[in-house]
Amino acid sequence: MEIRELSIAGAWEITPQQFPDDRGIFLETFKASIFEQAVGHTLNLLQANTSISRAGAVRGIHFADIPPSQAKYVMCQRGAVLDFAIDIRLGSPTFGQWDSVLLDDVDRRAIYVSEGLGHCFVALEDNSTVTYLCSAPYAPDREHGINPLDPHIGLALPTHGRDGKPLQLLLSPKDTAAPSLTEAAEHGLLPTLEAVEAFIATVK
Repeated sequence: MEIRELSIAGAWEITPQQFPDDRGIFLETFKASIFEQAVGHTLNLLQANTSISRAGAVRGIHFADIPPSQAKYVMCQRGAVLDFAIDIRLGSPTFGQWDSVLLDDVDRRAIYVSEGLGHCFVALEDNSTVTYLCSAPYAPDREHGINPLDPHIGLALPTHGRDGKPLQLLLSPKDTAAPSLTEAAEHGLLPTLEAVEAFIATVK
């Protein structure tokens, strides 16, 4: 297993080693010792979620109030998604920037999006199945969104699926109505880099 930090501090790409034989494939999707060595603390797993999405479905940009926010270790068990980590931390040198990882059932990579970052993905084929290991349970009163089409962020949303056919992006009504990054900042919804770093320093 290899872990590479992305251009957004607090986000990592995890590439597992796969072991094929005549029965199929075996791989380690998560290993605490390697994760902790790279990230600096353990993943305190409190909830696991699964979503199944049609091609073009957009989920995000989502984030939660800190503390405790909600870190996510995300894998695509079937199909393919383009996954984004977005820096929404006020005061961060990469504020408003993003990085992405292709998660699919071929390379079987994962992405870890730590507390205080925004998260979004786009499904590249029907029935793309994504599992999220989360550091905190879902709490509606702490959950927020930013419109993934916000031109200030400028996510490079895919225009074609894994089969090469054009994608028609599909957003939920909630994500469509979500504020822009600037509006979220004006409404006091965004975390500060200082608050994020102070909280992560308490994570064991």
